[in-house]
Amino acid sequence: MSIVPVEAVSGRAADTVKPVDGGPAPLAPRARLLPSLAAVYRAQLSRARVARIPLLFVATFQSVGIMVLMRGVVDGGDEARAVVAGSSVLVVAFVALNLLAQYFGQLRASGGLDHYATLPVPPAAVVLGAAGAYASFTVPGTAVTAVTGSVLFDLPLTHLWVLVAVIPLSGAALAGLGAALGLLAPRQELATLLGQLGMSAALLLGVLPADRLPEPVVYARDLLPSTYGVEALARTFDAHPDWAAVGLDLAVCAAVGVVSLAVATRAYRRAAVR
Repeated sequence: MSIVPVEAVSGRAADTVKPVDGGPAPLAPRARLLPSLAAVYRAQLSRARVARIPLLFVATFQSVGIMVLMRGVVDGGDEARAVVAGSSVLVVAFVALNLLAQYFGQLRASGGLDHYATLPVPPAAVVLGAAGAYASFTVPGTAVTAVTGSVLFDLPLTHLWVLVAVIPLSGAALAGLGAALGLLAPRQELATLLGQLGMSAALLLGVLPADRLPEPVVYARDLLPSTYGVEALARTFDAHPDWAAVGLDLAVCAAVGVVSLAVATRAYRRAAVR
């Protein structure tokens, strides 16, 4: 009878071990990143489908309600573009930042990370799979909010196809930030608080037009990852969008997403071994 160490199950052992009776016993190959990522993504998507759909409805209703309220004080122009774009990306912030911070905070507090640590999957697959699943739930709500806002403020619908890039890139940036907050927070309550504060920042700094904000707040706005998704979407409401500026904003979202997801992966490794 062979004795296989626990390290082999988690994918951290060599490819073979010596059993009690002598010769080397081959182990199953280590799980690769992409298959592991797909498995975690499907599992998270299935798990969150029932629990998160009501919250997604709340996020969409919240964003549409904000636009209806702002319709009374904003007539059109750049301010209307900012309100619609900010409200649309707010749906992403509610799910990818706020809920993901709460999820990882709860997972860490309840010992759920121990379960993932015993699986032969790379840490990056756990973080990216969960982040991708949560970000996926923002697609219908963001699209509904953008279309509703465009009709409400008489903005063109021609270039709303840019949501195909805005949603995943801003979702990656915000999901990475949310996962990092949840994993780095020492207590579950603090993770929830940080997620709420992040969503509130996305609301105040993203929906309100930048020219109405105090100068110090504008600098804080530039530090928020969702700002660049808002700016990219807002630019496409022009009759002749500056596509170079749109591409630059999306590139910033992508860069922040890579960095934030890398930080979240490192935080997951640290939390999983404690």
